[in-house]
Amino acid sequence: MNLTIHQTFLPHHDHEASLAFYRDTLGFEVRNDVDYGGQHWLTIGLPGQPDTSLVLQPTGAAYADLSEEERRTITEMMAKGTFAAVNLATDDLDATFERVQAGDAEVVQEPADQPWGIRDCSFRDPAGNLVRIQEVR
Repeated sequence: MNLTIHQTFLPHHDHEASLAFYRDTLGFEVRNDVDYGGQHWLTIGLPGQPDTSLVLQPTGAAYADLSEEERRTITEMMAKGTFAAVNLATDDLDATFERVQAGDAEVVQEPADQPWGIRDCSFRDPAGNLVRIQEVR
């Protein structure tokens, strides 16, 4: 069996803000931009990694059968950054941190050496998703 990671999904509630963050701040490229039924999906990926993508999907589209209470819980978790996350990697964490911070992203953690042996930082995207960036040495 030969498996690869092709796509993973993150919720969003404002496709324009998400696009600005991932494209303009982090350097992702748009691979697909779909407006369907009043909702907006964005498939994005990093240049040089054509086989791996993030799909930014409308929050309501992925969870159509939820009760109002469940939707409220998801909205609250997204606002806290505890619902969804993505881990990225870079060879220059300090420069990457400065670029993302200059893009007005909400800083969760400045670059730090972790006790488990990595150096990383974290931000929240416009939907509240946690974006961790690890330095690859």
